[in-house]
Amino acid sequence: MILDYEVLKFIWWVLVGVLFIGFAVTDGMDMGVGALLPFLGKNDSERRVIINTVGPHWDGNQVWLITAGGAIFAAWPLVYATAFSGFYFAMLLALFALFFRPVGFDYRSKIANPHWRNAWDWGLFIGGAVPALVFGIAFGNLLQGVPFHLDNLLRPYYTGSFFGLLNPFALLAGLVSLGMLVMHGAVWLQLRTAEPIAGRAKRMVKLAGLFTIIAFALAGLWLTLGIDGYRVSAMPALDATPNPLTKDVEIVPYAWLANYGAHPWTLLFPALGFAGLGLAVLLSLRDRPGLGLVASSLGLTGIIVTAGAAMFPFIMPSSTNPDSSLIVWDAVSSHLTLTVMFWAAVIFVPLILMYTTWTYAKMWRRVTVEEIEAQDHLAY
Repeated sequence: MILDYEVLKFIWWVLVGVLFIGFAVTDGMDMGVGALLPFLGKNDSERRVIINTVGPHWDGNQVWLITAGGAIFAAWPLVYATAFSGFYFAMLLALFALFFRPVGFDYRSKIANPHWRNAWDWGLFIGGAVPALVFGIAFGNLLQGVPFHLDNLLRPYYTGSFFGLLNPFALLAGLVSLGMLVMHGAVWLQLRTAEPIAGRAKRMVKLAGLFTIIAFALAGLWLTLGIDGYRVSAMPALDATPNPLTKDVEIVPYAWLANYGAHPWTLLFPALGFAGLGLAVLLSLRDRPGLGLVASSLGLTGIIVTAGAAMFPFIMPSSTNPDSSLIVWDAVSSHLTLTVMFWAAVIFVPLILMYTTWTYAKMWRRVTVEEIEAQDHLAY
């Protein structure tokens, strides 16, 4: 069966979104745990308990991020080239922060020196908090438009700067990202640890959850009233050969709300974001962290899909030359490439989801200080 080119373009927008959601729900949880490590663990044994809740599987979860990057490279090569060059220093910052994680997990407990271990604890904090913040800042800049343009040969030219990315709205988006992952990680710690760590995690779920709900609402209000959106006013047929320079794009107020007005059912996405976060807090307070983790995952999904639905079909709008904006219909690979990748995804994505589900199904047992101290040579 050969799918239409237009259908494949939309399918790959959905699949890339699924990969980002998978990354946020799995590895985002590990990042949240890392960001909480120096604060919820009051001594070395407690911090080792926290690390052991994610240590055995964090590297598998990071595959979601690697796969998402590979999917962007294969499905949206022009987006990959433009984003990774324009956001070069921001990507390096996130990458260098991520370096702390494998080294920290493997070497933290090799030396029984308090200064050594404390230094790696803060390294793991950086490896969790900084990427979460940077990824949110990147999405905040996408919603405002990125200063780049394409020449006649479709070569991208980025005209912004690293510090230009750190604008107020983008920083707010970064705080939404950091807050939701910290809450997600705190729910996981409440589920996987015993007192007193579980009690501290429970309080953090409440604080981070309420903070994220408020920040998400403020970001939505700011986007509605203070930021103009992008709209495609003319373009070739959706199944035409991709060429980003053959369309006309306008910057108009409230354009990011157009999809919600045209398709009211999409309002379920922000509702899911708020409801998932709120329910996660309530379930945590009632000492139901297992269901709270499911609710938190739904909240993260709602927030991510809310941004994606608002921007659709835009992937990377251009603030300096709107007609150079990259969208779902004209920033993609060939029909053959998308078809081959689609069938590969049909086979492997369900396998990955089943393996992930099976892995987490085995991890409901709590990690205790007594267990860590009794198995000192095995624990992180």
